[in-house]
Amino acid sequence: MLKAVLNEFKKFIMRGSVLDMAVGIIIGGAFTKIVNSMVADVMMPPLGLLMGKVNFSNWFIVLKQGGTTPGPYESLTAAQAAGATTINIGNFLNSVISFLIVAACIFVLVKAINKINKRKTEDAPATKACPYCCSEIPLAAVRCPNCTSDLK
Repeated sequence: MLKAVLNEFKKFIMRGSVLDMAVGIIIGGAFTKIVNSMVADVMMPPLGLLMGKVNFSNWFIVLKQGGTTPGPYESLTAAQAAGATTINIGNFLNSVISFLIVAACIFVLVKAINKINKRKTEDAPATKACPYCCSEIPLAAVRCPNCTSDLK
């Protein structure tokens, strides 16, 4: 019984769609790290400069002062080290921008794949030639409408 379950599990894991999904998840995780770095390290510093030298990662609201050190706090790291309860607006903004970039990349990728798949379906013939009278007939035809030959 256990051997049958293990064999069935092995068949399930080795199916192409499961392997494709696993590869997609691994690549997606790596791609997300790249996008997060691009947002935090490349896009947000110039945007912060344009908005008056604002560091988005330090946009936060203190809900409750820390037990060890009262505010105001220089940075989010200092507030968290003091034990303060904060709403991290800057981190949320970074996450929203990262999501939009990932979503745009996926949109472009899916659009390209759909375009490729559309070309493949357009190239497929819709008719075939009757082997007896050489007239064009639908692919699904089992009898030629012109010469009434059986095409099975």
